[in-house]
Amino acid sequence: MTSSTYQPRRSPLAGAPVRAPRGFTLIEVLVSLLILAVLSATAWKGMDSISTARQVADGNLKQTLRLQSVVTQFEADMGQIMDTQIVDGMQFDGAHLRLTRRSGEGMQVVTWYVQRNRLLRWASPVTTKVGELQRYWLSSYQLQGREPGTLTALKGVERWQVYCFRGGSMSSCQSTGDAVRTATPVGGATGAAGAAPLRQALPNAVRCQMTLGEGSGFAGTLTRDVMLAPQLQGS
Repeated sequence: MTSSTYQPRRSPLAGAPVRAPRGFTLIEVLVSLLILAVLSATAWKGMDSISTARQVADGNLKQTLRLQSVVTQFEADMGQIMDTQIVDGMQFDGAHLRLTRRSGEGMQVVTWYVQRNRLLRWASPVTTKVGELQRYWLSSYQLQGREPGTLTALKGVERWQVYCFRGGSMSSCQSTGDAVRTATPVGGATGAAGAAPLRQALPNAVRCQMTLGEGSGFAGTLTRDVMLAPQLQGS
């Protein structure tokens, strides 16, 4: 009788040498760090470009809104002009644009002018008295840019000019035209033979031209035409 001996099967891996887990070499670590550095620099540059573009866009928007507010205020002043026949309703001497405008229940003298590349707006207190209105009008000839009521409307204005539309044509407001007889104010002087002095009639419209340069955020010439409200023009 033949006897057999049981022998367990050996695993193919039995007796195989056990290897320790393999790590990263120094070169692999350095390459990985280099890749991360490049990606970080690229991402930072992109974020910086986005931030700079946003700042530029915000600055341009603010400058545009500032210019629009100046134009809106100018149109509002011109739209409220009233010829009181006590002082000129509007006068431009090549540098200063003076006007009398209705404000609430009274009258106000407003002057627009350019000084040291700044467009300034001076507004007098509102008054209902003839003497005060005359005094404010005379004060507009002595403005230094530091008086109460003076605001810097816009910077970077290199030059400006105002034209008047009268008789179907546009001409310089400094030229003579449409002179009318003014009512003699209380205590005012009269002309020859006791006649009231002549004054310039209000135009039907005005054209404002401003040359914008450094500091304004724009370059070139801005032209704006404004109609005067007929119901506010004196006869």
